Amino acid sequence: MSDNNLSSRLYPTRIDIPAEARSQIVVLLNKTLAATSDLKTQVKQAHWNVKGTDFYQLHELFDEIAGELEEYVDMIAERITALGGYAMGTARMAAANSILPEYPTDILAGMEHVTALADRFAPYAKHLREAIDKTDELGDLDTADLYTEVSRTIDKRLWFLDAHLQAAVVTNTENGNGASATTKTQQTVLAG
Repeated sequence: MSDNNLSSRLYPTRIDIPAEARSQIVVLLNKTLAATSDLKTQVKQAHWNVKGTDFYQLHELFDEIAGELEEYVDMIAERITALGGYAMGTARMAAANSILPEYPTDILAGMEHVTALADRFAPYAKHLREAIDKTDELGDLDTADLYTEVSRTIDKRLWFLDAHLQAAVVTNTENGNGASATTKTQQTVLAG
């Protein structure tokens, strides 16, 4: 986080998690808040700019995903403040503190946007799983549960994005009886 004082600032609370643990959790949540806000705007960027034969379905899919992310932005920010922290939620704060790379501006085709989003959802999903473990380790099962909820949705959305990129090619050949049989399935290998 660019301003460590703000990202770890604590106000008095009666929540019984020790202040040192809450401070670490708030820093982690603020990192997640920045990435979630950034990811939401990157998905909207794809939503607005996608072109090609899959335009309509991708335009709708991207808008639906952005809506889910907006809900998570609010949940994460409210968890920060419930723990007595200061939510660093402006667009400028998100841009300065996001773990995600900048969204490419030289793409238009649907599968280019799908690839760009998948390339951002994967590290975000990893961050969420690491945050589940860290918050559990710090004794905050409620925040670990919040991360688990977000993680399930993000993994599902990453699956949707990956499914668009997986091309199944089936080669048919004749078996010994003159009937067709599937002999081979190829899949596009995903970077990872």
